[in-house]
Amino acid sequence: MNISERQIEAGEAVVSLERDTAIARIRAALEGAGEDRCIVCDEPINPARRAAIPSAERCIGCQTQFEKERL
Repeated sequence: MNISERQIEAGEAVVSLERDTAIARIRAALEGAGEDRCIVCDEPINPARRAAIPSAERCIGCQTQFEKERL
């Protein structure tokens, strides 16, 4: 299977965008601008979870489901 230069560049662009978005979210969370609600179900994120992982975007339930889907 040959991968074209265009496919490689497209993959690198996706990875770069995901990285930059994650960095921006983490910076915002560390500056106190992070969301207090889950980005999936809009339920509040447990304060203990926010304290442990300031950049958390999902509640425990949604994060667990997200990780299962990625496997």
